[in-house]
Amino acid sequence: MKRLQMLMEIAIFASLGVVFDLLIPFKMPQGGSISLAMLPIFVMAFRHGVVGGVITGALVGTIQLMFAPQVLTVVQPLLDYTLAYGVVGLSGVFAGQVKKVATEGQKKRLMTIVLFATLLGAGLRYICHVISGIVFFAEYAKGPVVPYSFIYNATYMAPSYVLCGVVAGILLTTAPRLLRYSARGI
Repeated sequence: MKRLQMLMEIAIFASLGVVFDLLIPFKMPQGGSISLAMLPIFVMAFRHGVVGGVITGALVGTIQLMFAPQVLTVVQPLLDYTLAYGVVGLSGVFAGQVKKVATEGQKKRLMTIVLFATLLGAGLRYICHVISGIVFFAEYAKGPVVPYSFIYNATYMAPSYVLCGVVAGILLTTAPRLLRYSARGI
C-alpha cells in the first residue's frame, strides 16, 4: 500500500511541479525562470527520501520537455531537464532529520535544516545548468563563457532557491503532517 501511495504522490507532485513552472510569465532568453517548480520535489524528497525525490524531479524535468524546451543536442535536454531536476531530489538525504525535528516540534531547527537541504538540491541543479551553459550555450555568452554561465544561471537559480526554500520551510513548520503517511492519504 505504501508503494502505491508513493507512486500516486510522485505523479501528483510531478504534475504540480510542471504546473508551477508553467505559471511563470517571464522566461530567460536562453532558458530558466524563477518558479516554485522545485517545491513539490522538495516535499517528496522529505516525505520519501532520495528515491521519491529523485524520481519526482526526473519526471518533472522530463515532462517539461513537452512544453517549449530549448533543445540543442541529444544530450543537452537530459542535462538541462531530466538530470537537473532529478538531482533536486537528492535533498532527500535530509529526510530523516527533517521528519525527526518536525516530530519534535523544533520549528527554528526545522527551518534551518529545510533551508540547508533545499540549498543542496538547488545547488546541484545550478551546477547542471552551469555545465550545460558552458558546453552547449557558449555561443550566446557575452564574454568569457565560464563566468557568463555562472552569472547567467545564478540570476534565476538563486531567487528560485530562496523562494522554494522559504516556502518549503514555512509549509513544513506549519503543516508537519505532510511528512507522515496516513491510511487515508495525506
